[in-house]
Formats: sequence, structure tokens, C-alpha cells
Amino acid sequence: MRYNESAFVDTRSYTNERSVESLGEFISEVIPTLQVRLTQRSATKGAPTVLFITSSAIRAADVARSFRSSLRGPKSGEVAKLFAKHFKLSDHAKYLENTFICAGVGTAGRIGKLLSETGSLSVKALTHIIVDTHLDVKQRSIFDIPETREALIKDVLANNELRKAIESRKVSIVLF
Repeated sequence: MRYNESAFVDTRSYTNERSVESLGEFISEVIPTLQVRLTQRSATKGAPTVLFITSSAIRAADVARSFRSSLRGPKSGEVAKLFAKHFKLSDHAKYLENTFICAGVGTAGRIGKLLSETGSLSVKALTHIIVDTHLDVKQRSIFDIPETREALIKDVLANNELRKAIESRKVSIVLF
């Protein structure tokens, strides 16, 4: 599976450290249209504007807090934490089927299952997929850990519906 360079947002102009604390600044500088979209309510339940994919549940929880405190608007939907730790797949599916969400933050494995196995996570309103390149305590990113890399590539980026949206330039990939 390959994507053209045009599928990716050029983030080289952002030279500050990429941390949870600077996420709002990063989005406002690199993808200002996303910042505006995050303040608007989705017309479809379970259809986020952005998916933020992390290598771990702990990192996803931190990023979700950042989205809640600095990026979502008062009328926008909720920020969904999408990872397997403490949550059953069926619980996530029910939550998405009944909730307007502006952002989905989670691990590639869980997001992939919600996209393909349950169909409860919709890409109708999706404009951006942000892939977290944060280094963990062992200095590994999502691309360095075999399980997370495989889940990201096979379960998320190779998802048929998502691939069509990326290839038609409705969805862009951002490396954070």
C-alpha cells in the first residue's frame, strides 16, 4: 500500500517541539482549517473530523485531554477515547452509534477494528488523520513498534473506505 506525497500535509514549517501541550498551536499553524472544523458539530453520529492515532492508551488519554481543553468548540461533539484498555469493542461501537464526536483519539488497533469490524466509526466527516510520532520511554515511535506499525498500516490506512477518501483527497495524513 502506497500513498502519493499529496496525501500528506507538509508539516516542516512547524519547528517547535511536538508535544501534547503544543498540539493546539501545531493545528492552528499547520492545519488551520481543521481548527475551524473542530468547533463545528458533525451531522452524523460516530463521524469525527479528525482521527488522532497514537502508539499507546496512555498517550491517547493525554492527547484526548488536550483536544478537550484547547481544540473543541462549545457546539462541537465529544472527543472519543478509542483504545482497548478498560473498554470493550462493543461498548465503543454503541458509544459511537449514539454520539456526535468531533475527534477520535486512540490506538491504531482499536480504530482499525471500529472502522472495519463494527462499522460504527464513520469517515463521512473525516478530513485529517494525525499520526503521532511521539517517542516513548524506550525511544520508539508508532512506526518502530511492530504491532502498532502493522495495525496502523493494515487496519487503518489500508481500510477500503478510508483509502478511497485519502486517494480522492477528502482526507489528509498529518505526522505529529
